[in-house]
Amino acid sequence: MEIFFGGTSKKVEKKEFDAIVIGGGPAGLTASIYLARAKLSTLIIEKLVPGGLAATTDYIENYPGFPDGISGEELTSRMEKQVINFNVKILMEEVEDIITDSRPFVIKTNEGEYKAKGIIIATGTTPKKLNVPGEDRFRGRGISYCATCDAPFFKDKNIVVVGTGNSGIQEGIYLKKFVNKITFVEFLPHMTAEKVLQDRIRNMDNVEFLLNHQVTEFLGNDKITGVKVSNRKTGEERVVPIDGAFIYVGLAPNTAFVNGRIEMDKYGFIKTDERLETSVKGIFAAGDVRTTMLRQVATAIGDGALAAKLLADMLEENNGS
Repeated sequence: MEIFFGGTSKKVEKKEFDAIVIGGGPAGLTASIYLARAKLSTLIIEKLVPGGLAATTDYIENYPGFPDGISGEELTSRMEKQVINFNVKILMEEVEDIITDSRPFVIKTNEGEYKAKGIIIATGTTPKKLNVPGEDRFRGRGISYCATCDAPFFKDKNIVVVGTGNSGIQEGIYLKKFVNKITFVEFLPHMTAEKVLQDRIRNMDNVEFLLNHQVTEFLGNDKITGVKVSNRKTGEERVVPIDGAFIYVGLAPNTAFVNGRIEMDKYGFIKTDERLETSVKGIFAAGDVRTTMLRQVATAIGDGALAAKLLADMLEENNGS
């Protein structure tokens, strides 16, 4: 019996597939659509919920076809519905290992084992931590990595946003709908977000920028009350009173389950060739999890389509095996 929660499943009776897609973000969802259209039996394994990090983004305005922009949740929800229309199941389990020296491949999860003739890894990334005193202590109690998830808890409060790349500024723009004041802390002496985002945030009231500064500690007792920052040029330290903090200092790939079986770069991103194939023939990588110059929804979707097409071609050349 299969138990469904929306488009996801807690159980699948079938254990062997033509293709298994690990990760249910934009790259994985797109790949599964293309695989299903190629008439390949396909399973998505996703440890959380479909949509990935993109689903937590409040507003996406650089994805073609939506001139007024669209929320990440709505965009990925539409992708999920399209996947379901092709009868692809999304299994809610966490992949712990891949056995690459057997054919078919064996994928081990926290619940069982599944086999596939080909694999697409599309597990995306997770926001990096600062790894400073107080961060772990106040995580979920004043420190957040997701504005869409937690912004309403900080209505009319003063907060700090760490990082002024696209994610930090874009989420800061969303946060400003709720909070009183935002202090941005940036390690570099300049913002790195797109110019259009920089202009937008600079035109907002009650926004302060501490460029060329770094966070050294989060302060408080039962709840967060301040953040200690250091001027990287002068060494001067100061404490900024805050009620909350949102951290956007980069992304780490979700590749722990690879266990060294596939070649990765020094940062842990999966290396691929121009065909998106990894160092193991028959295993492809798509989207933010691989070594790439740009990590956007648009590029993830392109990767997913290409990886699926090439995996399907590979199986056809090998007479389906």
